[in-house]
Amino acid sequence: MARVVLLTGGNVGDVKERLRTVQRLVNARIGAVLRCSHCYGSASWGFEAEQPFVNQVLVADTDLAPHEVLAEVHRIERELGRNRAAEAVERAATGQRYVSRPIDIDILLYDDEVISTPELTIPHPGIAEREFVLTPLCEVLRQRPHPVLGLTMGELRDNLLRKTK
Repeated sequence: MARVVLLTGGNVGDVKERLRTVQRLVNARIGAVLRCSHCYGSASWGFEAEQPFVNQVLVADTDLAPHEVLAEVHRIERELGRNRAAEAVERAATGQRYVSRPIDIDILLYDDEVISTPELTIPHPGIAEREFVLTPLCEVLRQRPHPVLGLTMGELRDNLLRKTK
């Protein structure tokens, strides 16, 4: 049994309802959801968007291997309206790295594993630089050390907030 930490979010449509659905699907298909943060709103990161994002962290126990979790996460995203091909077309047309989307599910952590493949990087490489990740993550796992950086999630958030002042 492994502990997986997911960041869920989106900014198109009824995101809060979609996040409730994600929680149910993760519980049914990936593993028992043990903790979930509140939902947090934030401005888009890395691009301009009309609608703010809503994000939530889920902590679950899973019997799935990391790449199996990734495959299931992608299935859930597709079922809930994410179209990665359409996003790629929009990114190419706008030159933006990111675009608005109805749902996004990222694997932040998988136990203390460090994985770097073309398909999957764990821990998620953006944890330490994104307040919209660290705020909900600190709500549920403030004392959890980052498996590469060695600092706790709370320390990472405090460092980030000091930099942005």
